[in-house]
Amino acid sequence: MYGTRHHGRGHTGRPESVREKRVRSRLKSAAQRAAQEGAQGNPHGASPAGSHASTHPPGGRAAGTLVAQVSDALRQMILSGEFPPGAKLPSEAQLTQAHGVSRTVVREAVAALRSDGLVEARQGAGVFVLDHATTTPLLSFQNVDGARVSSTIELLELRTGVEVEAAGLAAARRSPAQEEVIFERHFAVRTALDEGRSTVEADLALHLAIADATNNPRFREFLAMIGRDAIPRAVLEGEGQSVERVSSYIKMIDEEHQRIVVAISRGDEDAAREAMRVHLRGSQARYRTLLQTRRKHVI
Repeated sequence: MYGTRHHGRGHTGRPESVREKRVRSRLKSAAQRAAQEGAQGNPHGASPAGSHASTHPPGGRAAGTLVAQVSDALRQMILSGEFPPGAKLPSEAQLTQAHGVSRTVVREAVAALRSDGLVEARQGAGVFVLDHATTTPLLSFQNVDGARVSSTIELLELRTGVEVEAAGLAAARRSPAQEEVIFERHFAVRTALDEGRSTVEADLALHLAIADATNNPRFREFLAMIGRDAIPRAVLEGEGQSVERVSSYIKMIDEEHQRIVVAISRGDEDAAREAMRVHLRGSQARYRTLLQTRRKHVI
């Protein structure tokens, strides 16, 4: 629709349609509103929270803040009907240009919309607004700022109270097919870790698979309500970490996941609960250490 333009033409070389011009204008307006709101809510400018935020627009905005701004702008356009049910969102390149952010920020913003049940990705076709997006009430937590370590700790404490029991129920109730999915998601996280890629999506998929294995849909709904904030790992995978420290961290996360999925597979409810408790409380401890040692990143 609209990429880099020359003389009113899109990146395909064809003239830009009236509708494309209108959407581009609305996207830019929404991006400007989101940026202004973000600047008002964070007048001092947050420091980068993740390794994907190596390039920043002026103002020193954190990657977490950029993701929130882009996702909020798109969410407003969806809920207002500017992108009605069934509509296709602009391409990644188009959103990158309209919002002045990296492709990684756009991907994470769209992932947040998927977690909220607003859009779905269709293989080879793009990202489309779901039919129920404008009619289904969306529950969400208020004032959750992914750039602040304190918000992360709050969500981890809440998750611990819910997911420990989910792990035990999954061990007791999982079907063979659900067990297979859990292992597939576990190996997907391991592959992402080994390749040095972001594990947020794969990790969330693993926890959702465990929630599904409880055969109680409320567990999945709970995690879906939190969305990507349920897996706030980017701040621990940021730049400035030594190779040894990152390697040790990766190995630790993989071992914690391994204990959880093996306990579920064996049908050991108590071991599954304990493994999940250790995993989530360990995450809390790691973020509290971060709060103490890298205070400048959350001021």
